[in-house]
Amino acid sequence: MHSPKTRYLVFFQYFGTNYSGVMETLTDQPVLGVQNYLERAAQNLRPVTPIKFYVSSRTDTGVHALGNSAHLDIQRAAGKPPLPESVIVSALNYYLKPEPIRILSAYRVSDNFHARFSALSRTYVYRLVTGCSHHSQIPVFERDLCWAPKGDHLNVPAVQEAADSLLGTHDFSTFRSVSSEKPFKSPIKTLAQADIRPSSGFMSHHYEYRGLQFWELEFKSRSFLYRQVRRMAGALVAVGQGRLAPYRIKELLEIRDPLAYPLNTMAPAAGLFLKSVEYDEADLETEGNAAK
Repeated sequence: MHSPKTRYLVFFQYFGTNYSGVMETLTDQPVLGVQNYLERAAQNLRPVTPIKFYVSSRTDTGVHALGNSAHLDIQRAAGKPPLPESVIVSALNYYLKPEPIRILSAYRVSDNFHARFSALSRTYVYRLVTGCSHHSQIPVFERDLCWAPKGDHLNVPAVQEAADSLLGTHDFSTFRSVSSEKPFKSPIKTLAQADIRPSSGFMSHHYEYRGLQFWELEFKSRSFLYRQVRRMAGALVAVGQGRLAPYRIKELLEIRDPLAYPLNTMAPAAGLFLKSVEYDEADLETEGNAAK
């Protein structure tokens, strides 16, 4: 006999440059996914059965996360009580030490909770820097953390005008990656937020003389299509550069064809961050407060 399984939700962050993405890969691959390292660390909790992480939000190679999430079940030997949330956080972080992956918090949740399907919304941030005539001018501390599109200026009002046309419920087929996902996955999504705002770089006050300006594009929806955020970000930057007129974004939505998306426009992975995954607070209060 073993103790009953206990389900936990964990929030975690990672620097995505050196991983194949967040999802697990075969262990004989030269580059592994974040999930591989999470599950490897979790086996040190001495479960009766191997621990699997069910990740809420997929991210690709080079994409970072300020706050992704996953649920996992832990079954211990007979007579052993469930592990406290604080132990989950500290133990996983101890065994993850060599990797740029950190557990932020843990919650004990009900057995029918699912990290992916119980999520209310997801928020992504895309970071840009203008003022670089060549990618080599990106500050060393910002490499792989932002995109420096060509040109030294963005027409921000035009970008916001175009972003507003993405808000609401639409068929986002034009903004899904070609031949990605199974055909039966609905392209209908509801975008609750799409905006641009000025931002700052790491210690950027020390190189203000260089004329660099950082920007953030932020998008919020319950879920997104594969590479939808990068395709939206790239199209909005094209508007800001004058390569696309703001009304073209609405036209692209109405075409509903991924092949209509302008060539060489999708934003690169570097610069994209999964900011947060939101849940109903009641789902996270099943067994008391979280450990952080």
